[in-house]
Amino acid sequence: MNNQKTTIPLLIFLLFGLFTKAQDNDEKYITFNDRRNVVHGVYLGIAMGYGEIEGEDTYVGTFKVAYVANRQFEVGFLAKGLYSRQDIFNPRSGENDDLIAGYAGFHLEPILFGRSRVSLSFPLFIGGGAVGYVSRDDIDNDVDIDIDDDDVDAVFVLEPGVSALFNISRFVQIEAGVKYRFSSKIELTDSPIDRINGFTSQVGIKLGIFNMGRNRYKKTLDQ
Repeated sequence: MNNQKTTIPLLIFLLFGLFTKAQDNDEKYITFNDRRNVVHGVYLGIAMGYGEIEGEDTYVGTFKVAYVANRQFEVGFLAKGLYSRQDIFNPRSGENDDLIAGYAGFHLEPILFGRSRVSLSFPLFIGGGAVGYVSRDDIDNDVDIDIDDDDVDAVFVLEPGVSALFNISRFVQIEAGVKYRFSSKIELTDSPIDRINGFTSQVGIKLGIFNMGRNRYKKTLDQ
């Protein structure tokens, strides 16, 4: 009789425990990101652009490395190479010359709607480099380029723009936009061009991690 009195409370206790555990297992959860407000990113980017200088075809190649703060602002280093088919006759060499330039500096880019599939940004480049002329024959025949010191000058460049950013995945982003290049005055021998100002449209790709450190946890969904 005593054994029965002891066994019945134990069975009731075990059944109550199993019922409570089953309820816990049936609870619904949601995931949340504890770093939702602070997301870091880094990437390497390349882009190709087309534009005009003094009405002539101009091609631009870009390389950049940047840090992305919370998908709202980028800061980094950017380098550009420029080639413009000016076809200017050089009386000293008796050949037609084209314009080339290389410059590098700071890349700054505020971003709107950074968490959306498509974002809007306003990139700004500030930097400097050199600009000069190269023989059209050397370019067409793919020979070593020989630039005389008289055909090169330093240049300062300020380049604002607007871009659309397509967030393909956590690691890939496509950008397309338009920029305008403001340059300081240049002085090249026998050159009709004194600035390399002009619009450039470009398309590029960024490869990196745009939301590092994602931390996800379970949280009980309130009934």
